Amino acid sequence: MSAFLACYSEGMGIRTLFCATALTLASIASAHAQTDSGVQEPTLTQAPETPETTAAPIAEDAPPPEPPLPSRDPDDIPLIDLSVLETEHLRLLYFDPSETYLTPYVGRSFENAFNFEQRIFGWQPWDQVTLLLKDFGDYGNAAARASPNNALLIDIAPLSLAYETFSPGERFFTLTNHELTHVATMDVWNSRDAFWRRVLGGKPMAVQEHPESILYNYLATPRVNVPRWYLEGSAVFMETWMAGGFGRAQGAYDEMVFRSMVRDDAHFYSPVGLESEGIHVDFQVGVNDYLYGTRFFSYLAQHYSPEQVVQWLRRDEGSEAYYQAQFRHVFNVPLRQAWRDWIAWEHEFQSANLDALRAHPLTPVTPLSPRALGSVSRTFVDPRTGDIVGAFRYPGVIGHIGVLSPGSGDIRHLTDIKGAMLYRVTSLAYDPASNTAWYTTDNYAYRDIMQLDVDTGEEHMVLRDARIGDIVFNPADRSLWGLRHLNGYVTLVRIPEPYTSWNQIYTFPFGRMPFDLDISSDGQMLSASMGEINGDQSVQVFRIADLTPGVTPTPMASFNLGSSTPEGFVFSPDNRYLFGSAYYTGVSNIFRFEIATQDVEAVSNAETGFFRPIPQNDGSLIVYEYTGAGFRPGVIQPEPLDDLGTVRFLGTEIAETHPVVTTWAAGSPSNIDLDSLITEQGHYVPRDEMHLGAAYPVVEGYRGRAAIGYHAVFEDPLQFNQLHVTLSYLPDSPFEDQDWHFDLEYKTLRWNFRYWHNDADFYDLFGPTERARAGDAFIVGYHNSLIYDPPRQLDFHIDAAYYAGLDTLPSAQEISTSFDELASVNAEWSYTNTTRSLGAVDHERGWRWNVALGADHANGDTFPSIRGGVDFGVPLPLNNSSIWLYTAAGTVGGEDTSPLSAWYMGAFGNNYVDDREVKRYREFDSFPGFDINEIEAQT
Repeated sequence: MSAFLACYSEGMGIRTLFCATALTLASIASAHAQTDSGVQEPTLTQAPETPETTAAPIAEDAPPPEPPLPSRDPDDIPLIDLSVLETEHLRLLYFDPSETYLTPYVGRSFENAFNFEQRIFGWQPWDQVTLLLKDFGDYGNAAARASPNNALLIDIAPLSLAYETFSPGERFFTLTNHELTHVATMDVWNSRDAFWRRVLGGKPMAVQEHPESILYNYLATPRVNVPRWYLEGSAVFMETWMAGGFGRAQGAYDEMVFRSMVRDDAHFYSPVGLESEGIHVDFQVGVNDYLYGTRFFSYLAQHYSPEQVVQWLRRDEGSEAYYQAQFRHVFNVPLRQAWRDWIAWEHEFQSANLDALRAHPLTPVTPLSPRALGSVSRTFVDPRTGDIVGAFRYPGVIGHIGVLSPGSGDIRHLTDIKGAMLYRVTSLAYDPASNTAWYTTDNYAYRDIMQLDVDTGEEHMVLRDARIGDIVFNPADRSLWGLRHLNGYVTLVRIPEPYTSWNQIYTFPFGRMPFDLDISSDGQMLSASMGEINGDQSVQVFRIADLTPGVTPTPMASFNLGSSTPEGFVFSPDNRYLFGSAYYTGVSNIFRFEIATQDVEAVSNAETGFFRPIPQNDGSLIVYEYTGAGFRPGVIQPEPLDDLGTVRFLGTEIAETHPVVTTWAAGSPSNIDLDSLITEQGHYVPRDEMHLGAAYPVVEGYRGRAAIGYHAVFEDPLQFNQLHVTLSYLPDSPFEDQDWHFDLEYKTLRWNFRYWHNDADFYDLFGPTERARAGDAFIVGYHNSLIYDPPRQLDFHIDAAYYAGLDTLPSAQEISTSFDELASVNAEWSYTNTTRSLGAVDHERGWRWNVALGADHANGDTFPSIRGGVDFGVPLPLNNSSIWLYTAAGTVGGEDTSPLSAWYMGAFGNNYVDDREVKRYREFDSFPGFDINEIEAQT
């Protein structure tokens, strides 16, 4: 395993380089692993049947059961080493050899989904779809875009199944169905769109340098310009029915969310309110786009018809470009009115569900906190005090490890969590004897393991980038056990004290995903929930003595609850039972499994949902009840129940009212003969893949006047290499030899080369700050992330420039030059390590610093300079508030009479329309109350 660690530690540089691509894709549309679900409408006494199509991803071409080994030394890996497999419609990029085993199956999944999207949306892709596989995080995710080209990005790691927020079937089948729906609904076009795509040289991507591109982007790809709830709602709706009804559009989690909102009289956001507030201040943040969007699309399908939903998404001749206009065209009602109708209907629907649940006696809950705590990790009870040790993430406070006092709800803060995640927050293990906790950081990247003294709050890292989670403490030998994610596989590992190294126990076959480990108090048994590739879920109990390296684990006991996911199962204090939760009846209740007899009993009847039970010595259970504001701890008395309340599922209502959705199953990827479709295989060389991405008219500002011109961009599909060309003309220019303006820039992932002549800039039209300069410039720049461990990051930038024909300083618009040639070198190191809580508008804790060294040379003289700054902030007791200190200092050397011998400061520095930092008053050269460049200072 050390070879894997070495390979992917070195690969950190590649992860850094790919960050821009990932963010670009994710900013358009993504499928987060925290928000999918898959349970059909259940009955009272029988587990829900798994739809036949859920087994479709299993095929003779499925990935091999054993993980591949690296074939090269890490030092042998070049900066970008992507292999490519192409069909007519797919360009599949991947890292060989670690991801090669996935390519046949991913290719088949893509082609299978493509056939469906093409058929139902009448979609003919404008360009080939580029799909990039990567393994840069410990949980799977995906993203998609359709401008400037069709592209998908998929993280191959296992997906989080927390609270059934993702379908527990084969993940690549689900992800390709979801993401290709994004591409199809954004790329769909008719003759009008085709005209603009030809005129504009492609599908222009909206870029800040040329805001006119927003208009061109709409003309060429109108369905890219939609709110995210539209994108995610349509993708989840289609993904569910492409899998035969297996997905969150028919999932128990979504039902619970809206049932809780109705019960708690929670606020339902409007379409505008959802994007402006709902995805920022709610504990589920951006997931609300998935929840609201999916629910609204499902309501439309049930209240109107699935065919009309599809018609809204299509771009047929005669359809409206703007999504709201098309909505009215199809449904004959304004979207805002339909949204209000849905909310009214939702209240009626969920009120009926609540009445049905209350028809059976509900399990009483004694709250342990006056408020919900947002997302909550697995928690533990300190036997000495009765306090609850856990991790909490809710709006207004940075996600942290804390100690909750039952009753008062007060939380003693222990430490902030670097990279806290939604729902699970972190993976937490606890030793009550020493009052020590272990938790994971960087939960969306390569996870570290930290050790924490709960009494003092002192902590230290024991394993860096180990990629291990689901950790649990074994009191028998004081070891930790956990699950490691690498190259799409899950490995059971043991971490002996002092927890600085780990041992591989067993790597599970591809598609088998254990999660939620627990160890009995005597250290004899280990339990795990187990997900299979066909969607089956079970809880399995193993004898730890039998878990030896190289031996396939055989459970001593196991059970399943139909297609529902058994979650959070833990041993009782006497090790006789396992207690956990499942949506077996459509509502998450607590179930008790007796290990000796293998009997399963329901011991609660919840109104919304109970999760993460903690069995107590007195027989009671601490549980977490779902509310509209997150999870709230409480105490229940478990009692075996024969009758539980059930709920109606909106997805079931759709299938019964409109059975056409039952015919929408995409089928099995095994039906695709990929070999016959492959047109090319080899290596991906970005510069060889460059082509015209877009070309369009632009307007630029130059010294108070407007220049008219044209901009073109040439790039490879992943935008690793880009060539930007801009030519503009200033009519009736009063400036000698300054009527033509030209800008040529070539960018790679680390280098950029630029030449400009009479540089002009769009934002100069909205002064007072001007960036336009006369003359010519040749600039070479290099940038690299020396540390990339978000939020901790150290970036290095250096550029060298030669200017000719200058009449003002490049960095000071109001300062004339006494020379027309200038050579300049500038290097800067900038470090940041800041965090913020949910609902924040700015960073709330941390620090930043930067150091810049420079030298200018003109008229035979050299002017060295140094500048630096430090920013530091801490949160205040009020939610989303903090106090910051910003400092900067610098000095310039050289002949005092030269304009190069000083810094120039003054004014805020903002334009009325601007693409730079809004809070420019924090910049070192800003000085409100003075004119631009009015202050001259050497030190």
